[in-house]
This record gives sequence, structure tokens and C-alpha cells, in this order.
Amino acid sequence: MQTRLSDHVRERLGTFGLMAPSIAQCAVGAALAWIVAIELLGHPSPFFAPISVLVCVGVGLGQRLRRVTELVVGVSLGVGIGDLLVSWIGSGAWQLALVVALAMSVAVLLNSGALFVAQAGSSAVLVAVLVPGDGAGGLDRMADALTGGVIGIAAVALLPASPFTIAAKHLSGVLDALSTVLEQAAEAIEKQDADLAAEALEQARTTQAAVEEFEAALETSKEITLISPLHWHRRARLARYETAAVPVDLALRNARVLSRRTLSALGEAAPPPAALAEVMREVSEAALLLQLELSAGREPTLARQALLAVAARERPAGLGFSAHVIIAQLRSLVVDLLQATGMDHEAATAALTPLEEPQGESRPA
Repeated sequence: MQTRLSDHVRERLGTFGLMAPSIAQCAVGAALAWIVAIELLGHPSPFFAPISVLVCVGVGLGQRLRRVTELVVGVSLGVGIGDLLVSWIGSGAWQLALVVALAMSVAVLLNSGALFVAQAGSSAVLVAVLVPGDGAGGLDRMADALTGGVIGIAAVALLPASPFTIAAKHLSGVLDALSTVLEQAAEAIEKQDADLAAEALEQARTTQAAVEEFEAALETSKEITLISPLHWHRRARLARYETAAVPVDLALRNARVLSRRTLSALGEAAPPPAALAEVMREVSEAALLLQLELSAGREPTLARQALLAVAARERPAGLGFSAHVIIAQLRSLVVDLLQATGMDHEAATAALTPLEEPQGESRPA
């Protein structure tokens, strides 16, 4: 119990360390947006300015440049429709419902993005409920939103999170998940335990979330290197993560099929041999080696060598149908990881030992 609590605390502290720059960006940017809108623009209550900083920067991962566009246009749409209708029909419950419905309907017709629609609706609510009598015009509120958006982008550029830390953390999550699935499947084969194989399959089915988080993190990292002068000279380093993105996704998909076939193979008359588990572990270790080399900013040559050694191995003899499929998935997985190290598909495929069809048996698809 105490160990699990310690692990949870370390995980939370690690997450806080990753998000701390974004928190600082939000805090400093919100304060600056408020000051600029009051002192330079002369707006007495520019609440849209700090709000737009928080929406544009956020503390999560996403496309901030697109957020700015959606925010400003969404706020402008909501404010415009809200001002127009409130000045015509007044404010109240049914007026609020009408204003929100129209603003969000127009937003959906123009752009179905969730942020765009939400900003249009929420801006219309603020205009209809909170601000109809404050004397501020729609143009002032649109200027506040634009001010906050610009300051939010400036905060990201001048107080940037490390794009490599973000990408490395989330790619590590993907490769850790891949390694865990392979280790569990290997253990199931060694112990001839279908229950362990079922656990590996369940683990494999939860891995897509890690891939999606890595893809979002990579987009954020690329965006930071695009807009932050502090990281312009390091864009080439991030290219290794871009190279690995699609292949590691494919590798996890192959791992899911592999774990499902492992479960099937353990129910056959001729279960897969222990030699197959050994190969799985070698691929698992190569995935972790790839993680370490990329995190260190190095060309993943050691991981590539380990994978090439696996690719050159002969297929174990005496395999059943499902075991043959496991071999096929392992070979595909090795090709995926070789591509993640920077090899092209043709070279990675050519590194595999040619397979001869077992006599009287067709190769599974």
C-alpha cells in the first residue's frame, strides 16, 4: 500500500514538473493581458483578455495556434450575436436560450470544432447575462480576446516548456506499454498460462490512449519549436520523435494482434515453444533501448542493432497455426521499430530472415 502511494506521489510530482511551465505561462500571461487591456486599451473590465490567455495556452496539450484563431473568431461571433439580440429583445431566461442556441448553431455551421462552438456559446451567455449594461461594446470585447490570444502566444514563445521533455515523456509511455505487453505475453508462453495471456491482451487493448497522448504531445512540441526562438536551433532533434510516431503506433497495433494470438496459441495442442518467448523479450528490450536513446537525444543505433539481430534469427521449428501468426506479427513489429529508429521500410523488411513455407501449410495473413 505504501509503495503504491509513493509511486502515485512520484507520478503526480512528475506530471506537475511537466506542466509547471504551462502553469507559469497561464499565470503571467493572464496578468499581462489584464494590464494591457486596462492600461493600453482603456477597457475597465477586460475579462475576455485573461480568459483568452487561459484557453489559448491551457495546461494540457493541443494546437495553440489553432486555438487562438478559434477563440477570437468564436468570441467575436458570440459577442456579435449576443449584442445584436440583447439590444433587440432584452435579457431573460428565454432570451438567453435563444441567444445561446443561435450563436452555437451558427458556429456549428461555420466550424464544428468543439472550442469554436463552445466559445461562441459561452460568449453569448456572458453578453446576455453579465454584461448587457456595462457599456462595453462588442468591438471592445473582441479586442480583449485578440489581446489575450496574442499574449498567450507570446507567453508560449518566451516562457516555453521543453518540447523534448514533452515528447520524450509521452513516447516513453508508448514504448513502456509496448514493452509491458511483450513481457506479459512472453511470461504467459513460458508458464503456459492462458490467464496471463488474457491479462496481456487486456493490457494491449488499453494502449491506444498512450498513442493518442503522444501524438498530441508531439504536435505541441512541434508548435513550441515553431513559435519559440529559444528552440528554433533544435528542430532537428525533434525530428527523431516525428520519425518514430507512426511506426510505434503500428508496432502497438501489431502487439495487440500478437497478444490475442498468444492467448489462442496456448489453447492449441502444440503450444508455442519457450524460444518464442525469448524473441519477444529481445524485442521488448530493444523497445526500451529505443526509448532511452531517444530520451538522451542520441541516434538510436544500439536499438537498431538489437532489432537487426532479432530480424536475422531463424524461426523456431514445430510451431502451430497461431504460433506462426505470432511470428508474423513479431516480424512486422520488428520492421515497425526499425523504421522508428530511422530505417526506411524497404531496408527494414530486407533485414528479415526469409521464411520458407512449411510444407502443406499456407502462411496466415
